[in-house]
Amino acid sequence: MADRSRRLQALLEILAARGGRLSVAEGAAALQVSEATVRRDFTALAEQQLVTRTHGGIVAGSVAYDLPVRYRYRGDRSTKERIAATAAGLVEPGSVVGLNGGTTTSATARHLAARHLAARPELAQATNRPALTVVTNALNIATEMVLRPSVRTVILGGVALPQSYELTGPLTSMVMQSLWLDVLFLGVDGFSTDGTSCHDESEAGIDALMVSRARQVVVVAGSEKLGRHSFAKICDASAVHTLVTDDAADERIVADLRTAGVTVLLA
Repeated sequence: MADRSRRLQALLEILAARGGRLSVAEGAAALQVSEATVRRDFTALAEQQLVTRTHGGIVAGSVAYDLPVRYRYRGDRSTKERIAATAAGLVEPGSVVGLNGGTTTSATARHLAARHLAARPELAQATNRPALTVVTNALNIATEMVLRPSVRTVILGGVALPQSYELTGPLTSMVMQSLWLDVLFLGVDGFSTDGTSCHDESEAGIDALMVSRARQVVVVAGSEKLGRHSFAKICDASAVHTLVTDDAADERIVADLRTAGVTVLLA
């Protein structure tokens, strides 16, 4: 397995499947790579604070690996990673960033944390603010972000949905109504000139509130979600400032969204 990002994700999945503990030898055998490669990969995971290094292996440092089915790998992971990396590059030091739940927003959160603005404490000192403030209603994102010492993590209260790890309900709304976001990374199930949408009406309500409290709204979505409508509407296309998608996006749909005033970035 030559692609390092795929190896790292595979190692996390193996770690979860084996009860949160994995040795170098086990990792090398599972991926059919050298033990030296696995040691380097373990070090990379530890540097991102996703695992804890032990003598001869790693142990899980977070409960975020055992995710619901909708969060597990589907489709082209490299495409999702490109979208997430491009989106993360839009954030300035000291920003307040909102993220709803979803596979692409989860990837975006990890890229945000891995970037220098979330990893270097001197940036927080220079701005007299945290290097990054993350506001989310997704339990898995909050669990990963709270491990980063330069990131202030704000989790919205509410009722947890077991199928998505997202918090919804009156408590979630009450907290969100008292906050402002510099930028919101919005994961969706559909995006067209008619607006954004998702499968669950309770999630759509919280997402819409997050949109209304954000100075900039960035939709992160694979090209397969463009031109589609899902069950519950989140917001009009006019509320979205930027779409980050992959370069397989239909040119006609991209042109229509740009005409509607949406800046489209192809990753």
